[in-house]
Amino acid sequence: MDSSQGLALLAVDVQPVFFRAMDLPEVFLRRCRLAVSAARLLGLPTLFTEQAPAKLGPTHPDLLLDAGRPAGLFPKSEFSAFGAAGFEERIRELSVEHLLLVGLEGPVCVHQTAIEAVRRGLGVTVLADAVTSRRPEDQAVCFDALRTAGVSVLPVETVFYSLLRGADHPAFKDFTELVKAGGQVRSTAS
Repeated sequence: MDSSQGLALLAVDVQPVFFRAMDLPEVFLRRCRLAVSAARLLGLPTLFTEQAPAKLGPTHPDLLLDAGRPAGLFPKSEFSAFGAAGFEERIRELSVEHLLLVGLEGPVCVHQTAIEAVRRGLGVTVLADAVTSRRPEDQAVCFDALRTAGVSVLPVETVFYSLLRGADHPAFKDFTELVKAGGQVRSTAS
């Protein structure tokens, strides 16, 4: 990833109701917050999906705060984000060529979203440490399958440091502070 142009971050179904069933939910939320805060810092659009929010509740409020002004919030009943009304149109409006994915559940909604994105000709990077599941062994198998399908699976910091390219980037210091803070916004990034 050489540039942030054409990139968007998608947070898939990061709804607190699911956390109690997931592996290491506190670590997962911190890594999601780092990704969302870093996207905001670099000016990347951030989108959110919510699985059946009328029944299961909304996205974790800290993520929405970290995003500032999300580029879209899409309720859905299908597992793939591409099943949400208006999602694909919003991706086109934003001229997204590559999706960065965080969220849950890795072997279900994240997996199906990544596969659908590839089928539609988009590049996809799953931010591995900001994805969780009920069964880590299932997630590992799905990550292998995604790699075979052409999806990159990398940690949050690897991806965002790649976007910065070096310590002379104007956002380097602020991003490093986000990393040190564990993903919680301390600067006035917008």
